[in-house]
Amino acid sequence: MDILQVNHLSKVYGKGATAVKALDDVSFSVKKGEFVAIIGPSGSGKSTLLHLLGGVDRPTSGSISIHNTPIYDLNETQLAIFRRRQIGLIYQFYNLIPVLTVEENMTLPLLLDGHPVDRKQFNDIVDILGLKERLNHLPNQLSGGQQQRVSIGRALISNPALMLADEPTGNLDSQNSSEIVDLLKLFNKTYDQTLIVITHDERIALQADRIISIEDGRIAKDEVVRS
Repeated sequence: MDILQVNHLSKVYGKGATAVKALDDVSFSVKKGEFVAIIGPSGSGKSTLLHLLGGVDRPTSGSISIHNTPIYDLNETQLAIFRRRQIGLIYQFYNLIPVLTVEENMTLPLLLDGHPVDRKQFNDIVDILGLKERLNHLPNQLSGGQQQRVSIGRALISNPALMLADEPTGNLDSQNSSEIVDLLKLFNKTYDQTLIVITHDERIALQADRIISIEDGRIAKDEVVRS
């Protein structure tokens, strides 16, 4: 079952002679439980693609459907709610709220939605992420690797249809990078969590089920690495 469908997606910044086409007629689909890596050089359009997939920017043309919902048919309020419930975002620089504890940061999407926290699910995620002794710490009391673990927990807490990671190891050393990738793979395989990772690191890409290469705003290659 396709959980994500991208159809003829284009994004143009600016107008007239100064217009820049960041994405040019991009189409692909992703099945539930698939781990997809999107790679490409700086300026290729891969980050623009992730922002569109995450519902934080709107395309110039084309459509994106997640769980059969055309997300850009939603108004801003509807899209914000859908994004909070169905899309888990993991950023290179964590984007944690500095005045909230680890537990508060992780459960924030549920609290914003007015939903109770499933304590068993929360405890299971905390145990897997190795954060049990850090729940009352603030982000500035954590290492970079620990902060990224918190952002993974926050992305997973709502059981999203799609988890998107933007250079999730780009701010980490090699050991922490390896551990974060292992955690993402664990959630992908254990919980059948659909995962799309934007990365420039070929070592990470080669661990995915499928690699989509972006060049000059277009898909240059789409290949299955493992089935």
